[in-house]
Amino acid sequence: MSKVTLIGETLAEVGTEFVYGGESAACDGCPYREQCLNLTVGRRYRVTSVRDSGTLECAVHAGGVTAVEVEPAPMLANVASNTAYAGSKASLEGPCPYTECPSHEFCEPEGAEFDEEYQIAEVVGDPPHDHCMLDRELTLVEFAPEQE
Repeated sequence: MSKVTLIGETLAEVGTEFVYGGESAACDGCPYREQCLNLTVGRRYRVTSVRDSGTLECAVHAGGVTAVEVEPAPMLANVASNTAYAGSKASLEGPCPYTECPSHEFCEPEGAEFDEEYQIAEVVGDPPHDHCMLDRELTLVEFAPEQE
């Protein structure tokens, strides 16, 4: 289900994904607080529509904010191959210090927690790396978006 919120003008494009970080100290006293601070902290969202509402001044976003519609977004992640089944639940394997690995963004996807289980919507296949430096057997999956 879509939700209307305000985001930085430079982020306001259909398809843009972001993880909502919550309130900033600069939000104190802002008249648009209720329109901006209405998402779930730590959840990944995708912009589905940009409203023709103009730009409002903002102490956080230099170019101001504008109204958009967002939905919770799915997330690509690497999980243990023996748990990678569409419809099942899986969790991330844990932190990885190898930040240069082409799979790092999927082993530690932004918006996911290591101690949480996520519903697998689809098994995508092999991860982008040739060899896991931690000797993990991993499969790339798409976690279903978390519902509000």
